Amino acid sequence: MTQLTINEIFFSIQGESSYAGLPCVFVRLTYCNLRCVWCDTEYAFEEGRSMSLDEIMLEVAKYKCRLVEVTGGEPLAQEGVYELMRMLCDSGYEVLLETGGSISIANVDQRVRRIVDIKCPGSGMARQNEWANIDYLTQTDDVKFVVANKEDFDWALDVIKRYELERRCPILMSPVFGEVEPVDLASWILESGVPARFQLQLHKFIWEPETRGV
Repeated sequence: MTQLTINEIFFSIQGESSYAGLPCVFVRLTYCNLRCVWCDTEYAFEEGRSMSLDEIMLEVAKYKCRLVEVTGGEPLAQEGVYELMRMLCDSGYEVLLETGGSISIANVDQRVRRIVDIKCPGSGMARQNEWANIDYLTQTDDVKFVVANKEDFDWALDVIKRYELERRCPILMSPVFGEVEPVDLASWILESGVPARFQLQLHKFIWEPETRGV
């Protein structure tokens, strides 16, 4: 029986995708292969409990919400996650996957909306980007840049241009909380003309920034 190590399952407001603002059930898997310097979910590196896929499905069903996000940590680090996403899709859920972008998305069910980070240099993890993932992106996916400074923003612009990302899928840009003023990132986007959707981590403005399970 397939088991996954789950950090938490909770009901909150989706905050960092084209679905931002909608109620969503989050399934957070344990473990991450990256160590971004600004990471705000370090508690998911090791904390968690083993759950069967049936147990996870029952927990998700309690919230009576049809939008589910599979996140981490890095959810693709656990092989059983692919079966979980298929089960969720087969059960009629609209499924989002939040991935750090260092592991191939090639085997992710095509019904899943994949939110793929491209790590900027300010994260300390830019060398871990799996650039082949760009070839799999479609208009039903999102690509996300988390920007720690102006250098990150300029680097992201170069990547967007080089890979013609605006033709592949929606582009999201978010400031690192507490590092970049939202007004600064908004200004850079407007000045550059890049067709990116400005995003904030909504849960950090609705609840206290360190609150878990939201």
